[in-house]
Amino acid sequence: MRLKIPKRRVTSFIPIACATWLLFLFAAFHHTVRADEKILIAAAANLNPAMNDICKGFEKTYPTIDVEVSYGSSGNFFAQIKQGAPFDIFFSADTTYPARLEEEGLTVKGERRIYAFGSIVLWIPKKSALNPRKGLHIVLDPKVKKLAIANQRLAPYGMAAEEALRHYGLWDKVQDKLVFGENISQTAQFVQSGAADVGIIALSQAISPKMESDGDYWVIPAESYNKLGQAYVVLQRGKDKPGVRKFLEFVQEKKGEKIFSQYGYSLPK
Repeated sequence: MRLKIPKRRVTSFIPIACATWLLFLFAAFHHTVRADEKILIAAAANLNPAMNDICKGFEKTYPTIDVEVSYGSSGNFFAQIKQGAPFDIFFSADTTYPARLEEEGLTVKGERRIYAFGSIVLWIPKKSALNPRKGLHIVLDPKVKKLAIANQRLAPYGMAAEEALRHYGLWDKVQDKLVFGENISQTAQFVQSGAADVGIIALSQAISPKMESDGDYWVIPAESYNKLGQAYVVLQRGKDKPGVRKFLEFVQEKKGEKIFSQYGYSLPK
């Protein structure tokens, strides 16, 4: 004798199964979107103008992904990341800090890249009577009471400033004039605010709209300091975030490269 299952039981099972499957798909999709919602970036202070423009362009392309950037000295970020700071990507002002983090197993292997080469300039406010185009020896002028550079122990751009001053035989002669910014942004603030008479800052800052209108600069010859190669690394926290990959692709594509070029960076071949 064959047992007949009432039709209402069959029809009641199908919607329950479908609903369960749809809930599973929604949960999986919702998790993926949330993983993409925010990526946290630690960026060297010299990148501030360029990175802001890159983030604006990226968020227009990927409106569901929120990018949060913290700016500071590469040395401070190196220490913070070693202590567990929750960043997904680290854009350094040099190649040494990223390499050291990779050696210590704090990054995703194979995800370290040079993204740009930076330059330093001598910057002087327009209200000053000094002419930056006379070259770096102008720091010896009696009118220069304070010379701002970034802390060379924490900021690669500060180290480049010291190297350039040594190259021209000026380092020992300006010791009593030096004021140190914790990073290159603070250094720019010192000279822009009048706390220093002149400053050695990043070219990317000097050609940003605000500083370009407030001052004038002279590009310090590249042969006077070690090449400022700047690298990024993906940190372990960002390993499985799709948004991290999308952001780095944007940086390396034409839109990102164009922005870096506009701010005076040279691009790796």
